[in-house]
Amino acid sequence: MPPFLRGLTLGLSLIVAIGPQNAFVLRQGLTRRHALLAALACSLCDTGLTALGVLGVGALLARSPVLVTLGTLMGAAFLLWYGWRSFQAARQPGPLQTEGQVAQTTGTVIATAAAFSLLNPHALLDTVVLIGGASAGLDERARLAFLGGAVAASWLWFFALALLAGRLAPLMRSARAWRVLDVLIGGVMWSIAVGLVLGLGRR
Repeated sequence: MPPFLRGLTLGLSLIVAIGPQNAFVLRQGLTRRHALLAALACSLCDTGLTALGVLGVGALLARSPVLVTLGTLMGAAFLLWYGWRSFQAARQPGPLQTEGQVAQTTGTVIATAAAFSLLNPHALLDTVVLIGGASAGLDERARLAFLGGAVAASWLWFFALALLAGRLAPLMRSARAWRVLDVLIGGVMWSIAVGLVLGLGRR
């Protein structure tokens, strides 16, 4: 798989999972209150964290063949676990909850989006550690393409939520839809994990 598509599919697989960022952007979209600003703030935060992971963690790991192997194996192990968790979630899916207070002012929207993005341990783990580790085995040019794909995933997803909130809301509340989505996410996670391990054998 080309690095850009690998980054895109991994980014989408991670970001589509139920989380506070998605609920926040979707709430703003449903109420038509600064939805695009919410999407922009979340996308910018994710871009910074992803760049830190790929150009920081990934580049650091790439300096040592041993660290590349270790980082790749750890990333593959995490993806296998993440995929297994998605398959387990598909057995008892939970729809995305959109109820709650809606941010009213531009300042509140930006602050809330930043908090959901930068103070969320799962978001930090996904963007900095997992995506950074998954890029460790790539050369500099391929790493940049991988980064572009991962960043594009955030922008595509958050703005899709903001712009299509009205149409997506019934689907996002459907347990059956989340069951299908969880199975797809699990399959993508496992396929990327296998690709990472096979890539080590070709180095």
